[in-house]
Amino acid sequence: MNAPYDLAQSIRTIPDYPKPGILFRDITTLLGDARAFRRAVDEMVQPWAGTKIDKVAGMEARGFILGGAIAHQLSAGFIPIRKKGKLPHTKVTIAYSLEYGLDEMEIHEDAVKPGEKVILVDDLIATGGTAEGAVKLLQQLGADVIAACFVIDLPDLGGAKKIRDLGTPVRTLMEFAGH
Repeated sequence: MNAPYDLAQSIRTIPDYPKPGILFRDITTLLGDARAFRRAVDEMVQPWAGTKIDKVAGMEARGFILGGAIAHQLSAGFIPIRKKGKLPHTKVTIAYSLEYGLDEMEIHEDAVKPGEKVILVDDLIATGGTAEGAVKLLQQLGADVIAACFVIDLPDLGGAKKIRDLGTPVRTLMEFAGH
């Protein structure tokens, strides 16, 4: 067995992006490191290994990368949750809160069947507005959202609590203080 691998070391921090005072946590360095990427996917899959998961839903855009790999590992289908106007078929839309206002996301109306077990995936949870909208959108279609998984939690911003308050367990691989 190899020595423990610190996934946090594979995250690049970019100060003052996208605005002064923000420490941007960049997972592209984790994705580019084969060992770190594999470890992150394995750790996100681990609680559900051997469990029947029907679908993995990934939020645009880094949630697509992680979600596709996790769906593959779980032998589950993949659901893309897209920004408004990107899906070609009949869709369901929900508005969600951002730090600076509102936005909308969509899912194909036939992406999930009532009662299917779904895991929601993205790279990071901060204020939780996007993830909260995604959970509500999936639930609106009848999904049983059994968990929301993120590589990074910024607990000072309260997003994970917001998701737990919806009755959805949250799994994260690491935390960073601040915003």
